[in-house]
Amino acid sequence: MRIQKNILAVHDISCVGKCSLTVALPILSAAGCTVSVLPTAVLSTHTGGFEGFTFRDLTGDLPGILKHWRALGLRFDAIYTGYLGSIEQLRLVSRLIDEFRAPGAPACVDPVMADGGRLYASFGPDFPPGMAALCRKADLILPNRTEAALLLREPYREGTQNRNRTEETLRRLSELGPRRVVLTGVSFSPEETGCAVYDRDTDEIGYAFSQKIEGAYHGTGDVFASALIGALANGFSLIQSAREAVGFTCGAIERTHLAGTEIRYGVNFEEGLAEYSRRMLPDPAEKSERKKEGNLDEI
Repeated sequence: MRIQKNILAVHDISCVGKCSLTVALPILSAAGCTVSVLPTAVLSTHTGGFEGFTFRDLTGDLPGILKHWRALGLRFDAIYTGYLGSIEQLRLVSRLIDEFRAPGAPACVDPVMADGGRLYASFGPDFPPGMAALCRKADLILPNRTEAALLLREPYREGTQNRNRTEETLRRLSELGPRRVVLTGVSFSPEETGCAVYDRDTDEIGYAFSQKIEGAYHGTGDVFASALIGALANGFSLIQSAREAVGFTCGAIERTHLAGTEIRYGVNFEEGLAEYSRRMLPDPAEKSERKKEGNLDEI
């Protein structure tokens, strides 16, 4: 019997709309991980396409939670952060990474703060530098293209990308501190979309693409990041994990598109969980053949 990885997911909770913790918890659980959560805020819905949503900031609750965990002597096998709503939360999470990760445990930061060329309206100009400081503590970061531009303090470029410029961006993001980078929203042609991955230790770059489906689907960044981290926890290499995550996310988008579901409510990732779990937890003989380089233990 294997020992489960205990992953701490630090995200908000949107009561309606599939994103953040309501995505991370089931996907990482399907990957066979124990998932502990630290909620940063509670919203009635996510903020994409909804008006009049409620928002409760939980910053004031976090020190008490961490004090209790400290008394219990808790340590986590990985820490995975998503939406952080303020500079104060960035500071708290930075201290959390120092104190609560087990020896050698990776910190995986999804620097959720922007998309489509724009910083989210709830953040001020001081937030991207604050997020960049948190990324310096990370072993792995997963920005989209807008977030990458903000972290690097450079203009956002719309449309398909240049391969050489993409690879330069990956290396520059790694210079912020993380040894590994996964850049999402990468596309070298109008028909495809996916991600690029970089491992600074080997200077290797890889890509994972799928067919592009038109439309803006909420929560897919969280679906992708959670699926990737679940794969890493099961011994997949970084590029293998990226391919698993792209396939899983693409399947969720395709099911949602074919069903004609209102996209404000998120993508149908649930019907892909059984197959994802099977791929994460194969027969022991199959699992022994996996490459270990770049997995969660090696990040």
